[in-house]
Amino acid sequence: MIKEIEVKSVLNKTKKRDTWFLDDYTFNPYQSCSYNCLYCYIRGSKYGSNLATSLSVKVNAIELLEKQLKKRAEKGEYGFIVLSSVTDPYINIEEEYQLTRKALEIILKYRFPVHIITKSTMIERDFDILKDIHQQAILPKDLQAKLSGGTLITFSFSTVDDAIGKIFEPGAPKPSQRIEALQKAIQAGFHAGVSMMPLLPFITDTTAHLEKLFSTFKNCGANYVMPATLTVFGNGKADSKTLMLNAIKKHFPELEARYLKYFSNSHQLPEYYRNAFYLKMKKLAETYGIKDRII
Repeated sequence: MIKEIEVKSVLNKTKKRDTWFLDDYTFNPYQSCSYNCLYCYIRGSKYGSNLATSLSVKVNAIELLEKQLKKRAEKGEYGFIVLSSVTDPYINIEEEYQLTRKALEIILKYRFPVHIITKSTMIERDFDILKDIHQQAILPKDLQAKLSGGTLITFSFSTVDDAIGKIFEPGAPKPSQRIEALQKAIQAGFHAGVSMMPLLPFITDTTAHLEKLFSTFKNCGANYVMPATLTVFGNGKADSKTLMLNAIKKHFPELEARYLKYFSNSHQLPEYYRNAFYLKMKKLAETYGIKDRII
């Protein structure tokens, strides 16, 4: 059941801009998510095992955003607003409530740059506003020489295989649909790329799958790829570690022993694995001529 709630604040100032996502601010018009990705770092929170059943709409989000952005603009405190940091800005209920689109209209009004991170093709609906933001936004001074405009679009992938996506991202649009949306974003002139977070050990971080990922995104014309490996948390039935281990046992039983070895007593892979992973990602990015960061 969808809950409608009121909140006291919606625009969050980050302590330090993240080097991956360039976030000076974050904005989340919704709580929880309808995509139900098993590896989601929110898993284990109050939202429960099925995030789609705990969706909340911040019904006063647009009013608050306008007030907060107006104050920031008056002080000249321009910076990238990331939509969204704890849920997808284009989850299914956006079709009804359209809070993301309304928020983009406010962001355009006050000329803030924006970074959209999504698994959804619904973003195509808002290309018109995003183009205006791209042209009119005031970039932070230290980024003005590094970016061509004020809109960044990042599509999230853990795989480009629809069958694998159905297992681990059961409520999200198919990877093949996201690939088409990425192509359209690039063709529309946006600075667009890919977050490969997380890649799944022994499933989507294999040499064969990585070659498929990088070649696909290279052919799309992606401006960047940002890879990261898997982290999982908690031992409760709603936690990402439990859900991932159950999925591995059911769909990839030959990998169960490996996952138990690495994740039974840890939320992340061993340091040697992570070091090898990032070295491999760097080499692949160089081979395919794609940046491994936005800037």
